[in-house]
Amino acid sequence: MYKIKKINIKDQDYPENLLNIFDPPKILYVIGNEKILKEKSIAMIGCRQCSEYGKQQAYKFGYQLAEKGINIVSGLARGIDTYSHTGVIACINKVAEKEKIGKAIAVIGSGLDIIYPPENKRLYEAILQTGGVIISEYPLGTKPEKHHFPKRNRIISGLSSGVLIIEAKKVSGTQITVDYALEQGKDVYAIPGDISKETSVGTNELIKEGAIPITSVDDFCNL
Repeated sequence: MYKIKKINIKDQDYPENLLNIFDPPKILYVIGNEKILKEKSIAMIGCRQCSEYGKQQAYKFGYQLAEKGINIVSGLARGIDTYSHTGVIACINKVAEKEKIGKAIAVIGSGLDIIYPPENKRLYEAILQTGGVIISEYPLGTKPEKHHFPKRNRIISGLSSGVLIIEAKKVSGTQITVDYALEQGKDVYAIPGDISKETSVGTNELIKEGAIPITSVDDFCNL
């Protein structure tokens, strides 16, 4: 049975990375392995209605970054978030004997007792069972209101040393996280996509605007 812990911004356990962002959450509600919140992490984000290409890349990069000992931060949403963390968990299950393996960190927009979307209940449990952690700034019983999700994106980027956009449309909530990352001085990475696909317009535009193109885990800076 996992216990929910409440971490105040003044506590020693509070993640140092979040102290350096604008409007850090005053309280974090945490379930799982809180120690990894202070370790090296990359955020992986993208659209909910992703393509098969997006699913494959999210799974692959989640797996390969975990293999390198990098934790993956995402939001437990449908689409890219789900496949990113599924890749992490697959890696842990396959190479569990390795001394250092990346884990999954999920930042959600509701209370920890309300899993959203509900179909990700098994993923929620798998994250905890494989040494990951799930956090929220919202107290128990808080419903997943629409305005919670853009706000929680500052925590996703804040915990991470960089943000990788797997797939995004031209108009996308992903841009909110990118803006937070830039404001926080984080590296922004993007995977190039098929120029004929709507789900790649956003990522290709970000690369033209200066995001670092990524085609391999070896492309990352400072890993």
